[in-house]
Amino acid sequence: MTAVLELSLGYQHPAHRALREYLHGVAAQVGVGLESVTVDLDTPVSAYLALDVTLPSHPGRDVALLWDERSGWAAAIETYSGEDLIVLCYLGGAATPTAGAVARFVNALQRGLTVGVTEPPLLREPTGLDGLVDEFRSPAVTWAA
Repeated sequence: MTAVLELSLGYQHPAHRALREYLHGVAAQVGVGLESVTVDLDTPVSAYLALDVTLPSHPGRDVALLWDERSGWAAAIETYSGEDLIVLCYLGGAATPTAGAVARFVNALQRGLTVGVTEPPLLREPTGLDGLVDEFRSPAVTWAA
């Protein structure tokens, strides 16, 4: 189920608010709002965050951050043909790193630095929303840089 993650009335899984707050923190650190974020709540839970930046290695290409509960954050570029995104690299380290760490990752890419890893890391087994409640309560999710 792909959707913009809203806090609407009615039942919400306990991870909804934590996921929304986490993505809001990351979006703010990289200079965009929640309107730039879409979320897929199926397992593995994932998100797409459109960036307003360019990369020297790929001029003229739209840039996005991808997140999933397995591999954490990845930087990707849009194709000209509308096909799947091309993943450039993964941040690695933690499935839910701080928003500041994600912003530093984006900043390094903008400066043309080689960062991250090229193969998708397995940072955690996908559990869907139930397992993410604890992940968002972990010390890795401190949004202050």
